[in-house]
Amino acid sequence: MEHINTELDELKKKLITMASHAETAVNRAIESLVTRNVDLARQVKSDDAIIDQLEIEVDEISIHLLTKAPLASDLRFVTVTMKICQNLERVGDEAAKIAKSARRLSAEPPLSLNLELPLMAKKALDMLQAALDAFVRRDSTAARAVIPRDKEVDALNKIINSELTDHMMQNRDGIPRALSLMTATRSLERIADHAKNIAEEVVYLCEAQDIRHTKAE
Repeated sequence: MEHINTELDELKKKLITMASHAETAVNRAIESLVTRNVDLARQVKSDDAIIDQLEIEVDEISIHLLTKAPLASDLRFVTVTMKICQNLERVGDEAAKIAKSARRLSAEPPLSLNLELPLMAKKALDMLQAALDAFVRRDSTAARAVIPRDKEVDALNKIINSELTDHMMQNRDGIPRALSLMTATRSLERIADHAKNIAEEVVYLCEAQDIRHTKAE
C-alpha cells in the first residue's frame, strides 16, 4: 500500500505539472492575441509539445496503477486523473489554435471593433484555474460552482460572433480577419467546456456521483 501511495502522489504531481503548462499555454495564447505578440504565440507551440508528452507520462503511470487493483477510492482517483489529463491535452490544443490565429492576425491591420474578447478569455481561464484548484483541494463545492459559469462564456461567444458576422456583412475586406477571430473565440468557448468537464470529474472524485448528464447544478 505504501508503494501504491507513492505512485498515486507521483501521478497527482505529474497532473498538476501538466495543468500548470496548460494554464501557461492559454495565458500566452490569449496575451499573444490581444497584444499581437508573435514571439509569444510561437512559444505556445512548445507548450503544447510539453503537454502532449506529459499526457503520455500520466497515462503510463495510470495504466500501471490500474494493474495493481487499487482500492475503490484510489481507482476513482486514477480514472478521474486520466479524464482530466485528456481535457488538459485538449486545452493545450485549443491554446495552440488561438496562437495560430494570433500569428495570422498580427500580419494584418486590427479590426475597428471593440469586442469583449479579453473578458471572454478571462472568464474561460478563471474557470480552468478554479476547476484545477478544486481538484488539488478535492473541493466538490468549489467544483460545482464552476459548472454554471460555462453559460457566461457561451453568452459572450454568441455576442462576439454576432458582432463579427455583422462586420463581415458590411466589410468584405475584413472577412479573413473576422474568421480568424471567430476561430479564437470558438477555442475559448471549448476551453471553458473542458474546464466544466474537469469540474464535473472533481465532483465524481469527491462524491462518487456522476453529474455529467444532469441539468444545471
